[in-house]
Amino acid sequence: MAFESLSEKLSAAFKKLRGKGRLTEADIREAMREVRLALLEADVSYKVVKDFVKNVSDRAVGQDVMESLTPAQMVIKIVNEELTTLMGSENVKLNISSQAPSIVMLVGLQGAGKTTNGAKLAGLMKKSGKRPLLVACDVYRPAAIKQLETVGAQLDIPVFQMGQVNPVDIAKASVEHAKRHGNDIIFLDTAGRLHIDETLMDELRNIRDAVHPAEIMLVVDAMTGQDAVNAASSFDAALGLDGIMLTKLDGDARGGAALSVRAVTGKPIKYVGTGEKLENIEPFHPDRMASRILGMGDVLTLIEKAEQNFDEQKAIKMAERLKKNQFTLTDYLEQLEQIKSMGDIKDIAAMIPGFDSKAMKGATVDERAFPRMEAIIKSMTPKERENPVILNGSRKKRIADGSGTTVVDVNKLIKQFEMMKTMTKQMTAGGKKAKRMGMGFGKGTPFQF
Repeated sequence: MAFESLSEKLSAAFKKLRGKGRLTEADIREAMREVRLALLEADVSYKVVKDFVKNVSDRAVGQDVMESLTPAQMVIKIVNEELTTLMGSENVKLNISSQAPSIVMLVGLQGAGKTTNGAKLAGLMKKSGKRPLLVACDVYRPAAIKQLETVGAQLDIPVFQMGQVNPVDIAKASVEHAKRHGNDIIFLDTAGRLHIDETLMDELRNIRDAVHPAEIMLVVDAMTGQDAVNAASSFDAALGLDGIMLTKLDGDARGGAALSVRAVTGKPIKYVGTGEKLENIEPFHPDRMASRILGMGDVLTLIEKAEQNFDEQKAIKMAERLKKNQFTLTDYLEQLEQIKSMGDIKDIAAMIPGFDSKAMKGATVDERAFPRMEAIIKSMTPKERENPVILNGSRKKRIADGSGTTVVDVNKLIKQFEMMKTMTKQMTAGGKKAKRMGMGFGKGTPFQF
């Protein structure tokens, strides 16, 4: 997870401030020295680090501890606010023109993930009710057009391509195509290079001048650190960027790009790629990212992820079944699939306030666990799923053979299911009690009775 090392170093710096009744200049100086080192190791720009440390020091020195706050919490509060300001203060949305189709021009160097992450962004727009069109303007990279068609098909988004002709002609023709077919937003997947050169910039300027995009978005690899910031500065000088998308923020990126790019270029980070799957993209919220870095969790993003994977009709049916104490292995399978669709378990856990990343050190998430559990349940008969009490030795052996697992795996699943069933009984009882007390759960939730 990005920022993990930075988070640990900042936590260690703040830990030393505990127990002090007042923040002295010596205390702040020592803490800021460690903060400075942590940020530099995270590949944050030296000038950005220098200004950041000065701003925090100026605010922290001499401040009395607020009521109910320890000095360490005071410093964390100040650092949190300054980190948020550093990254842009608030989420900036994609520019959408008043007249359809709105054009988003995706630019960047080769290897940044422009094609895949541009498609992710188009998929996100589709979920919000837009009718996107992906346009193949990269006519140089081998298989670039095929790659765009592949991800477009996976997201059920049409792809416009004319083969290896002039990219300017492709861009202009795509606008007319979009008007005829009702596409209200276009994503131009332009060519990249291994390095910035004038030939690349001339072509991009020609496309820009031909179709006048509402948004020119740079896609950069977060793992390249300060190189990402340098690329952003160069593209902005040549084209005039409107926004930035950082990719591979789920990897071992040190975080310097996210913390530096806004301060250096003045251009907002609008989206971040958080994984390889086509749904792994998030709007960038500086305040939430600052909270993650400081180990304070990110409850809002966690809620949004849950809502995206929330099926209201299934929830209503589940509520009725819980009401009648009819939670079955089929219901359990649906719950597992919803959790799986939210993303990597470690990333989800990191959004929970108070989560200790060190507790996950060395821990491994068995990627085969969900498919194995799914195979076991689907190898059961409908009667067995409804009433697992009837699962004797021979039935378990048959299920294990049918799912390619062992009887031990089957027993483990049944035990987990029984624990989950016990929990739902307790929730059901709590929900009824809450209703009697005038504290019913919200409409549409699984525990509304």
